[in-house]
Amino acid sequence: MAAVDILVGSARLSDERNKIGFELRTIAMVWKRELIRFMRTKTRILSSFVQPILFLFVLGYGMTSLVGTTGGFDFKKFVFPGIVSMTVVTTAIFSAISIVWDREFGFLREMLVAPVSRGALVFGKALGGTTIATIQGTIMLALAPLIGVHLTVLLVIEVILLEALMAFALTTFGVFVASRIQKMEGFQVVMQLVLFPMIFLSGALFPLNGLPVWLAVITRINPLTYAVDPLRHVVFAVQNMPPAAAARFATGVTIFGNTIPVIGEIGIVVVFAVIFLGLAIRGFGKPD
Repeated sequence: MAAVDILVGSARLSDERNKIGFELRTIAMVWKRELIRFMRTKTRILSSFVQPILFLFVLGYGMTSLVGTTGGFDFKKFVFPGIVSMTVVTTAIFSAISIVWDREFGFLREMLVAPVSRGALVFGKALGGTTIATIQGTIMLALAPLIGVHLTVLLVIEVILLEALMAFALTTFGVFVASRIQKMEGFQVVMQLVLFPMIFLSGALFPLNGLPVWLAVITRINPLTYAVDPLRHVVFAVQNMPPAAAARFATGVTIFGNTIPVIGEIGIVVVFAVIFLGLAIRGFGKPD
């Protein structure tokens, strides 16, 4: 009997390993497909850079002329982490449009009836969107020397990690929305209605201190706020900011007089990502 139990246990272990290997191959396949699709759309690559660059230079220089500089630290340097975040968020959310495209052309149904888990499909798409958005955001770092933002190797690594977390959270959100929309036009409208308020109310383009109460409340319930602030925190940490500039362009999100630590903000983003990953997988529960 002992020998039989050993054989049965070995067979089960082998099946589990085969199943895990199959799921990992599925994730890798979907991830690779997302990257290939993105690289073949040159206009999408170009358009994802145009808006952030316009915001950085046009808005940055325009606001600098209005608000001036504080100890040599101007608005362009303040807004730079927010522009990087904008690039990541926009690319991440709109990477989910491929789901709506696949639904319209019937490819999504073929994927859903295949003998693979919904979780592997969603996770592969989320990883694909995360990879693309992280690369896009990292490329934006090349603009840092043009506006006087100092970079270090450690800073770049920290920024890439924070970009990846932000991108994964927003990609899962986009996948969740896309799983419930039938037409590409509908997805674009919904995302425009959701995306720009999230960006503008996250502190990406203005400091969070000294806001009216009603606006402060909105920024605090916006999950993107807790993704933008850590990115700004690590960038500002290596800049030569005089005390006056640090006070004017302060980092940190304050709730009821208490400033949330960076690790706490990262935890909020992780929770947001996990919740919408689960909702996205649930949204893939049944084929069309």
